[in-house]
Amino acid sequence: MGKLTKNQKLAAAKIEAGKAYSLAEAAALVKEITFTKFDASVDIDMRLGVDPRKANQMVRGTASLPHGTGKVVRVLALCTADQEAAAKEAGADYVGLDEYVEKIKGGWTDVDVIITMPSCMGKLGPLGRILGPRGLMPNPKSGTVTMDVAKAVKEVKQGKIDFKVDKGGIVHTSIGKVSFSPEAIAENAREFIQTIIKLKPATAKGTYIKSIYLSSTMSAGIKLDTKAIDA
Repeated sequence: MGKLTKNQKLAAAKIEAGKAYSLAEAAALVKEITFTKFDASVDIDMRLGVDPRKANQMVRGTASLPHGTGKVVRVLALCTADQEAAAKEAGADYVGLDEYVEKIKGGWTDVDVIITMPSCMGKLGPLGRILGPRGLMPNPKSGTVTMDVAKAVKEVKQGKIDFKVDKGGIVHTSIGKVSFSPEAIAENAREFIQTIIKLKPATAKGTYIKSIYLSSTMSAGIKLDTKAIDA
């Protein structure tokens, strides 16, 4: 087993073994235990009491973080000519249709989010094998297939995120940066947690939120008090 670095020892000393922290405490603590030279992301992991193999227990949705994610999100708007100007004004990095469909067929995927219109989905069908594995395929459930492309672009640029429970029943996402204030981190986390609570499937039995951990890109996880969150 490798030796702990000086910073790892300092971080470990700040986390009390077995303690479940309040959201405010965890938001402040995650900043104290992060020693990266870059602005690390703040991540949240929630283990849910659902069976993702059952369609009626799938937890998937979007959340608009009040303080954004702190990340620069590159958006491609695949839309008809009449929507292009509005999409550009809303902040889309790339706007067009046929030319970008051809670029993607050639292997180009240098974007973070693709937003399109229902009438354009037919042209995106053949791109599923390229976009699907990268999580870039537009989907109505995530708000990336819409008639109002400009509105969707603006929301993504302002901090709207989409999420989906994995096979292990865990939802993982980034909700900010370590450079954010503890209050901003806590407010973003609270918004995400409340969104998950609202999405509880009617068929889910027993404890819905089993555990929540807050961490940064290279830090240890901080366990949150789920009872305090529910309250």
